[in-house]
Amino acid sequence: MLESFFRPASIAVVGASRTPGKVGYDVLKNLIDAGFKGAIYPVNPNADEVLGLRCYPDVPSIPRTDATRPAVELAIVVLPAKAVPDVIDQCGEAGTRAVIIISSGFKESGEEGRALELELGRRCAKHGIRCLGPNCLGVISNADKLNASFSAVMPPAGNIAFFSQSGALGTAVLDVCAGESIGISRFVSIGNKMDIDESDLIEALGDDASTHVILGYLESINNGAKFMDVARRVTKKKPVIILKSGRTAAGARAASSHTGSLTGSDAAYEAAFKQCGVIRAQSVTLFFDYVRAFSTQGPPKGNAVAIVTNAGGPGIITTDTIESSALKMAELSPETRAALAAQLPRGANVHNPIDVLGDAHADRYRLAIEAAIRDRNVDSVIVILTPQTSTEVEQTAAVIADAAKGTPKPILASFMGSFSTERGARLLEERGVPNYAHPERAVQTLNAMYSYRRWTEAEPAAASAGLPTIDAAAVRAVLKENKGARELGEHQSGRIVDACGLCTPASILVRTAEQAVAAAEQIRYPVVLKISSDDILHKSDAAGVKLNLTDEEEVRMGFARIMQSARAYKPEARIDGVLVQQMVRGGREVIVGMKRDAQFGPLIMFGIGGIYVELLKDVSFRVAPLSRAEAVEMIEELKMSRLLKGFRGEPSADIGAVVDCLLRISQLAVQFPELSECDLNPLVVFEEGKGAVALDSRFSIQQHG
Repeated sequence: MLESFFRPASIAVVGASRTPGKVGYDVLKNLIDAGFKGAIYPVNPNADEVLGLRCYPDVPSIPRTDATRPAVELAIVVLPAKAVPDVIDQCGEAGTRAVIIISSGFKESGEEGRALELELGRRCAKHGIRCLGPNCLGVISNADKLNASFSAVMPPAGNIAFFSQSGALGTAVLDVCAGESIGISRFVSIGNKMDIDESDLIEALGDDASTHVILGYLESINNGAKFMDVARRVTKKKPVIILKSGRTAAGARAASSHTGSLTGSDAAYEAAFKQCGVIRAQSVTLFFDYVRAFSTQGPPKGNAVAIVTNAGGPGIITTDTIESSALKMAELSPETRAALAAQLPRGANVHNPIDVLGDAHADRYRLAIEAAIRDRNVDSVIVILTPQTSTEVEQTAAVIADAAKGTPKPILASFMGSFSTERGARLLEERGVPNYAHPERAVQTLNAMYSYRRWTEAEPAAASAGLPTIDAAAVRAVLKENKGARELGEHQSGRIVDACGLCTPASILVRTAEQAVAAAEQIRYPVVLKISSDDILHKSDAAGVKLNLTDEEEVRMGFARIMQSARAYKPEARIDGVLVQQMVRGGREVIVGMKRDAQFGPLIMFGIGGIYVELLKDVSFRVAPLSRAEAVEMIEELKMSRLLKGFRGEPSADIGAVVDCLLRISQLAVQFPELSECDLNPLVVFEEGKGAVALDSRFSIQQHG
């Protein structure tokens, strides 16, 4: 789809300059210096030639040399922003279908620039032109000797493709790659993403034979559904590693519901990346740590790690880090331990971690590493070296590199230190062995590799297989009756919950104390009273809940106190009345919620419920629609999930009922996009086989226009 950007037969630089230091000069010079084999045409009406190449006044004046191709397959535009739309018309007239707009001054510069970018998009669409940018750095394709950018460096060739929404970060990454011999297959700066976006690039790079690993830096995603669809397919073939900025919710509008307050600006991205197999680097350091490993070694088949070290302390630190990850310490076989005991000196540890002692030379490292590799219980090896008086740093690095070359099991190194280990670290780098100054980073990287292996081997989630259905007509009736409302009180919300096929306690909405007593007698004591008002979101804050009322006097007194407290808490609130509800005893409280994200759509939340949910924040998220497996994962991710499964002799909660609830709310969110937020808090879950009941619920409605 994007071949004309990576492998064009001819290129025009519109705005080519004769002045060194100007972008129009640098782009043209980079094309020439990289050795591009196709035709290069500088375009500048005020020059006859630039850098020894004949110059043309405009794109249509460039002669066609091949009847089957346009004269210019790729145009690179470096003119002032206001001149760019007319250049697009010229390219359309000349048959050019691919354009890189390096020029800035579009939506990143304000409203005038935004309007100009919209016009630019209209003209590209009119002529059927695919556009990269505007406000971008350009493209590099090592396999095709193409440097269509104004980057100051040309990185070495390799198997990594990198795209970046930030041109400045792009140049920094390219500089690191050049300095550390990290090979690049393609580099793409996507700028404002007016047309070509991250999803287009991931899809194209997924089919690119020269690319084995896809890296990206993103500040936003244009179309969440498109991104997830593409990423799910591509990540099954090759790793996609994303550094995504904007993790915090600073500056975001405070959300009204529990779900909204817990979601933040980043939860949807985190959930979406998990669901489509994208590896997220939480920092620039981890970004490069992952790159070094994924580009040189395959992921481990299992999670059992062996450590080889010449120092006990770092071995223990590494063990601790492994035990707090999805990895585990390998249990060495009796044969391995016997072989190590026969060859290592007395005092060496032949269990895991394998301690070859501080006086170990390279040959001692060799026999320990080879023994670990041979062991069927070992899936990967981390080799730690601390510089001591007898340490053979470079020779040990060579031993590690030789071992890595001869096994499919990943081997990661941690040469701790700096001055004494520099040459060994450089040798490892040159021979393609990932090396980390601290062993914790090696563990984090190996953990990411193992997680990726699990993703590639997992069966694709069948989002629609065996899912429960909801009564859509009943939901539609509630929304129609409440047309114009922004919030639904608990009574109306409960009707939607019922329509989803979920259990709710018997409830009656009343407006007087006498009605409350009659309702309590109908429902049967004990009962709960709750204030019913769309303007009072959290009833407990307004002292709007009375529990376990057992007779007429308590109901009358509770009704009066609730009404008094609610009016004092928020005098302007519109109060519908009081909800008399069956008192539900026992069970464990959880919360199920939904908030509609601007990029990804409905985001489903699950957590331990009750009044402390915002304090504990033990929650998990997924983008709807959910598969059954994803619903189960949401429950298992919680730190307090053990409370649901039975803790210290308690019976297990009805996990199946929770999964069913998550799936039904997922279905509701997908079928009714006008629902912007919802909370079921608490959802009380009883013992296994006894179901769950939604004690309290609230829905928000998105008003359009």
